Amino acid sequence: MPGFISWISGLFSSDKPTTATAPESRLLNPVVSTNDSPDIDPALIDKLEERLFCWLLDSPPATLRSETGQWDEVLEKLRWRIANSELDELPRQPMTLPMLMRALSDAKTGRNQLTEIILNDPALTEQLLQIANSPYFRTGDQSIDSVDQAVFVLGMDGIRNVISAAIMRPMMAARNSREALFAQRVWRWGLTCARSAELIAKIQGQDSSVYFMAGLLPALSYITLRRELQRVCRTESGLVEPPPSLIHIALSRYQWATSQLLANEWNLPPKYHAQLLAAERPAPRQQLTPLNDGIIIGTREVLRHAHQRNMPEEDVLRITHISREQFTRVRKVILDTLEAGAKTRA
Repeated sequence: MPGFISWISGLFSSDKPTTATAPESRLLNPVVSTNDSPDIDPALIDKLEERLFCWLLDSPPATLRSETGQWDEVLEKLRWRIANSELDELPRQPMTLPMLMRALSDAKTGRNQLTEIILNDPALTEQLLQIANSPYFRTGDQSIDSVDQAVFVLGMDGIRNVISAAIMRPMMAARNSREALFAQRVWRWGLTCARSAELIAKIQGQDSSVYFMAGLLPALSYITLRRELQRVCRTESGLVEPPPSLIHIALSRYQWATSQLLANEWNLPPKYHAQLLAAERPAPRQQLTPLNDGIIIGTREVLRHAHQRNMPEEDVLRITHISREQFTRVRKVILDTLEAGAKTRA
């Protein structure tokens, strides 16, 4: 992946600590498509992002702020590990992923062949059936009891997304009580953003499954960064648990670089790298931005459903590239899914 390696090397090319002066990365990056578009107030995006981190970290805004230079040493160590691809917590490529991706990209792959590949991985089989029966994917009242049934009911497009979620779910499961709430909320947020991006891509006639997996990668990067940061804190500062202000800086600064490392580690096709880079650095006047729009809408809806401060609908429509009618369609699916998930958790 020469292009990606060149990009990531350039991003971290300095031998000197850069954490004090490096510009903050943005999770939410709206695109202005024409010169006639109204100016977008950066404060709108900043507030929505801040509210997301407050909810994910279960902390008020004041606790997310830190003094200038307070965490430079820890952040520099984390930066170095990312730059040199030495994240101990970076999830390795799932063994069956290459075979599954080849099968799913081949139009000649039949239901039986795909079912056989999945069944050869018992852990994936168990996760897949759990995910297929979750509110995010279940299409009716009837439960899905076998892989063959899942492939038949969901179809090839649907099963692609279930496989993506089933592969990532174990990596994002809480390891202890300290990260339980964070892991639960990051997973819900990631699925909501991924589903939003998928629905928007489908409306726009694009490959929806690419956007679903790409939409999950920032969520996986968050749990990866939090765990890596905990390792760094223990060795560099003696902290057992990094404070919310430090986690906030690490996540917001390195979310996209870590997402790219995940895609690289998993040998995902170049189109995944391209979508992640386009979401981080959207080109001016870009007309179709399913990943950006999906993350913005997913973030707004998951916060709204959790009764957190979010963003007015009119502002969402100003900073995304979908019509009001399309927004209503996407939002209805997402809201129904979130409400069904809430009933399941209850």
